[in-house]
Amino acid sequence: MPIFYTRKGDDGRSRIGKKKIYKLNPFVVALGELDKLNSFIGVVKSLPGNKISPTLKQQLHQIQEDLFIIQANASYAMLKEKRTPPVFSSQKIKDIEKIIDNIEKRLKPVRKFVISGTTHTSAWLDYLRALSRSVERSVLKIENCKLKIDANILPYLNRLSSLFFALARWEARGKKEQHPKYK
Repeated sequence: MPIFYTRKGDDGRSRIGKKKIYKLNPFVVALGELDKLNSFIGVVKSLPGNKISPTLKQQLHQIQEDLFIIQANASYAMLKEKRTPPVFSSQKIKDIEKIIDNIEKRLKPVRKFVISGTTHTSAWLDYLRALSRSVERSVLKIENCKLKIDANILPYLNRLSSLFFALARWEARGKKEQHPKYK
């Protein structure tokens, strides 16, 4: 039997654990969105050359670790597991806020929308910000299913887009960022 494909999802359902679940189920969609964000963070983290600092690389890696815990929580809720999922600590929210606060202390506040693309890295971080908003919306749909996930996850995801925005501004520091003219 092949390793990279199983044919088990050819009917529009994914096998997760011992259950077959429709691929448009909000949990499966949220898990896919989380995976997409995690994978794209890997793209940014592996930018060639000196385009990304060791500090940013470490911060992005920690976010990837956090996203795996969120995926586990969503999976446990979807499968109605009796086991306890990995804990998603409120400290993770505080850690993100600390990074944002540090950037805010060092940069002039941005009170306008920014046109992405000032630098290569800031553009990727702006894309991660937009992608993280999509992830947040998909996880909110899980909450509509009346199956609860860890209470710290939604605030973390909300803060995550703010973090990517702050990181993008940090990466563009010293450069003239463009704002929409609405013409």
